[in-house]
Order: sequence, then C-alpha cells, then structure tokens
Amino acid sequence: MGRGKVELKRIENKINRQVTFAKRRNGLLKKAYELSILCDAEVALIIFSNKGKLYEFCSSSSMAKTLERYHRCSYGDQLQSANDEQNNYEDYVNLKARVEVLQQSQRHLLGEDLGQLGTAELDQLDRVIDTSLKQIRSKKTQQLFDQLSDLQQKERTLVELNSALRCKLERSNETLQSTVQQRELSVQYQQALPPLPPPPPPQMQPDIFMETTTLQPNNTPQTRYSSFEAPSNVATASTENENGIIHGWMH
Repeated sequence: MGRGKVELKRIENKINRQVTFAKRRNGLLKKAYELSILCDAEVALIIFSNKGKLYEFCSSSSMAKTLERYHRCSYGDQLQSANDEQNNYEDYVNLKARVEVLQQSQRHLLGEDLGQLGTAELDQLDRVIDTSLKQIRSKKTQQLFDQLSDLQQKERTLVELNSALRCKLERSNETLQSTVQQRELSVQYQQALPPLPPPPPPQMQPDIFMETTTLQPNNTPQTRYSSFEAPSNVATASTENENGIIHGWMH
C-alpha cells in the first residue's frame, strides 16, 4: 500500500515535529545539492529552525555574493529608481539655490537690495559693473567699426557702378548727338538744292471732226473743221487755201 496524503498542518507533538524537521531538512539540502550538480545552477538555501538555528547550503564559494546577486536582480530596479529620485531631488535643491543666488546678484547689479551689502561687497560690485561696462563699450565699438567698414565697401561699390553708368551715358549721348548732326546736315543739304520744276500738265487731245465740204463761189472746195482748238497744221492749211494753194488730195 502507498503512503497516504499527509495533511499539511502544524504537528502538535514536539518530538514528531522535530523528527519531521530533521528528515525534511536533510532531504531539502540533498535536493539543492543535486540541482546544482545536475543543472549547473547557482543554488543558495537558508533554513532557520523554530529555535532560530541556521542551516544553509550554497553551491558557490560565498553565500554573500549569491545574496548580493539576488538583491541586485530582485531589488535593483527599485533601488535604482529610489536613487534616481534622490539624485533628482538633490539636483532640484542645488538648482533652486543657484537660481536664488543669481536672482540676488541680478538685483544687486540693478541697484536693488543693497542695504545688506558691506563696503567690501559694494567695492567688488563696483569693479564688476566697471568691467562689464568696459566689455560692453568695447563690443559696441567693434560693431560700429565693422558697420563702418561694410558701409565704406558698399560706397566704393556704388561709386564704381556710378562711374560705369556715367561712361555708358556719355557714350550714348555722343552717339545721339552724332545722329542728330547727321540729320541736320542732310536737311541742310536738301534745302540747298534748287527746287525741281513741276511736271507738265497732261496734253489734252482736241476732238476734231470734219464737216461736209462745200463749194465756194470760186468753185474751190473747202473743208471746215470744228474743234475746241484748231491744230496748227489745220491753221496752216487754211492759210494756204486763202492764198490759193490747192492741197495735194485735191489733185
């Protein structure tokens, strides 16, 4: 028959309780040793009896190192967090004190809260202010010299640009004057030439038509022309007829 299930409760009999403690303690120590050997594990076992007697087992060379490793793994984050909080608080206190000192020094530089300062402190404050003013004036003078140098450089650049533009304008004026003079000479030359005669009017050819030939009392045929203006040859023929000359076509 197998062993029955043992009820887990405090053993009232003192002798039985002591025997059970010794057996199970030895078994627990044996199991811890076997675990460290078989699994190459670092095992530490601490047992206190009801009378306060210590029983321990450690697979490493020192129980203190194992416990330190245990504390580092178990409580390292908490300890680190507590240390960080402590460091942050200390930094806050230091920064607050420094800010108060700087504010007090600023008030002193502005001429405030000087009643608590002694003669030595006032002399030191005077020297500090004097040194600060010298540095400020030196910096201001240097900046003014730099600005003056930049303005002089800009002035030289503008003068050169102005000279170039002036030369360009003078060349442009010379070209314009030369063109104007050429035009004036051309106009004067055209005015000096004699005027051309007007073209002759178009010649109008008169309309000539011949009327019926009539006989004069001397039996001489005569042709009469009617036109706006008798041509010169017709006038000559008339003159010749009056002189008694017969035209060729009358023969």
